[in-house]
Amino acid sequence: MADKFDEASQRELTEFLERQQAQARMSSQIQNFTVSCWDKCVTGTPSTRFSRSEENCLANCVDRFLDTSLFMVKQLEEKRIQSGR
Repeated sequence: MADKFDEASQRELTEFLERQQAQARMSSQIQNFTVSCWDKCVTGTPSTRFSRSEENCLANCVDRFLDTSLFMVKQLEEKRIQSGR
């Protein structure tokens, strides 16, 4: 099917698919840390507000997930660059 598109259309389609895949990965990551942080931090029955300790725990948990994700991306990028030499 890709043979029916000119080069510009193929490039546009490829870029669109890459963006969609990146969005899907991001949504998956958000779902993963939401579930994990909720299970770790929300210990009682949820009410209309989180307790101060739950708020702090959730914020710290999400921060650690983001820090870890960024660290892993940087490490993978460095390895990719090194292997390309």
